[in-house]
Amino acid sequence: MNPPPSSADKVSIVLFSGTTDKLMAATVIASGAAAMQKQVTIFLTFWGLMAFRKGAKEQPPRISTDFADFADFADAAMQAMQAKKVPHWLDTLRDAMDLGDVKVKACGLTMDLFGLKLEDLEPVVSEVTGVGSFVEDSTGGQTLFI
Repeated sequence: MNPPPSSADKVSIVLFSGTTDKLMAATVIASGAAAMQKQVTIFLTFWGLMAFRKGAKEQPPRISTDFADFADFADAAMQAMQAKKVPHWLDTLRDAMDLGDVKVKACGLTMDLFGLKLEDLEPVVSEVTGVGSFVEDSTGGQTLFI
């Protein structure tokens, strides 16, 4: 049996946003951390959780309104990603899961708030958990809020 990972080997991501730019950032970070043999946990809450409802790949991409002043650039960026065949963020996450120890967990409070059940989410989401469990499990490692 392998020993539990040291705190230096853990990366925890609180994914609050459901926009394509932030979903891509979270999944690319998860992929890089998995390639470095780190244990990765993504905790989905609010709009980050809503982005993981079944059929996520069929939803039109959205860029954060934080960048409304750069709308022309955002449109150009989305077109460039399509032209260069940049994988969908969900495919990047699946690749990360194939590469290493990556778990995706849904916030129980957000699930209750939006009336969702685990079967309503993409199958990459393995469980529903509370924030207390997430915080305890992530203690000592790196935690990112996206």
